[in-house]
Formats: sequence, C-alpha cells, structure tokens
Amino acid sequence: MSQPQAVVYIVEDDEAVRSSLALLLSLQGLRTMVFASAEQFLQTFRAELPGCLVLDLRMHGMSGLDLLAELQRRGASLPVIVITAHGDVANTRASFKFGAVDFFEKPVDQDALVAAIRAALDRDAEQRRVEEEEAVLTRRLELLSGREREVLDLVATGLHNREIAAQLDISPRTVEVYKARLMDKLGVRRLPDLIRLALRRGSKAATRGA
Repeated sequence: MSQPQAVVYIVEDDEAVRSSLALLLSLQGLRTMVFASAEQFLQTFRAELPGCLVLDLRMHGMSGLDLLAELQRRGASLPVIVITAHGDVANTRASFKFGAVDFFEKPVDQDALVAAIRAALDRDAEQRRVEEEEAVLTRRLELLSGREREVLDLVATGLHNREIAAQLDISPRTVEVYKARLMDKLGVRRLPDLIRLALRRGSKAATRGA
C-alpha cells in the first residue's frame, strides 16, 4: 500500500500571505492545504497523515501559540514552523517551548523557508519510519513465549550459550534452538541483529520502569 503524500499545512489569517505561500510551495512541487484559522485546521487535522505545519502566531480567534499548545496536549508530532511579524524573544521562546522546529520573522526569506520546510518533512518522515519500526518490533515481541523472552533478555546481557543454559537449566543446544526461533520470529538473520533487538527491548523495559 502506497503512503499518502506529505502535506504542508498553512495556517495564516492573512489571505494574501496565505495565497503567496501556497503558490511558492506548489511551484516547489509540494502539496499544500491552507486554513484561515487554527480552529479550521483542527477540524481537518489527522495525526496519522505525514507533513508539517507553517503557522502564523497572531490570528483572530485561537492564536498560533494556543494551537501549538493544543497539538502538544494531543501528543501530535507534526513539525511546526512559525512565521510571524512579532518575532520578539518571548514569542520565540514560547514557540520552541511548545515544540516548534523553526521560527521566521516576516517578511520571510523564501529560500530559507523552503529549505526549512523540506527539512521538517524529512524529520517527520524519519520519525514515522522509526515509529513504524517500533510498532513492528512490539508486535513481533508479543509473539514470543515466556522462555523465549528469558533467552532474549540473557542474550542482551552478553552471556554465551553455556552461561545462558546454566542460568535456565537447559542444554546449550536448546539455547541454540531458542536463538533460531527468536531470529525467525523477530525477522533477523544475524546474531548481531538479535543482540541489537535484545538491547532495544531491555532499554524500552528500563524506560517504562523508570
């Protein structure tokens, strides 16, 4: 199944600025959706769709900072680039505090803005790739038996087959069988890849327990 094309969402209440930004980005081959208010954007926004957000700060109704705070509250990872005519220290600091990845004062340098948008789209794509990898790993880990998880955890500690066998009161040959099963279920072909996944599992478990 093909992935949906990334969208650059433009939230700007100045129609002239909104239209010029959409034209600029479309000429760069980027897909855009424009919104005259933060409220209108929230009615359409779906966190599962790839893209980034170009956001004005001062707008009628819900402000850009309010929208940033709402996206943060929802746990949305959409990269946000702020553009504003009010680029004081307080607004800059607040924007980054609420998760913005870049900040531009109007009038915006078009080349710099396009470069920042492409970087934001790359960032979003990488984040989604990592999240999908984690989801696949989680699903595969759920297929493991209790004993297979024990072997995997001991592999992560760097123990050899004989040491794992002694810990679990099984034979080294049985440990080899469990390793082969683990590699098959986790979709890896080499022992170093199995060790890497075992370490990731241990790291995630430690993070949840912290």
